[in-house]
Amino acid sequence: MPITLRAHTGGEARLEVPGATLRALVRNLDERCPGVRERLVHPDDPDRLMPGLAAVVDGEPTNMGLLTPLGEDSEVHFLPAIAGGA
Repeated sequence: MPITLRAHTGGEARLEVPGATLRALVRNLDERCPGVRERLVHPDDPDRLMPGLAAVVDGEPTNMGLLTPLGEDSEVHFLPAIAGGA
């Protein structure tokens, strides 16, 4: 869990949350940690993540947004965009 979301997770970096899709996982995560969904889901498109945020599922970036199917043992990482360079 990115440090920017840990205020909603009680400081926890890792959580186990069920979900057959990324959308279900976010919904279940928000039930457990209220306020997380608002930080993850685009307000105008419930199928997309917020701009500047990516999801990596089982080590692979997803291009399906919240429609991404998950396996029972899938590992999901939410990664904020990184800026910088010269």
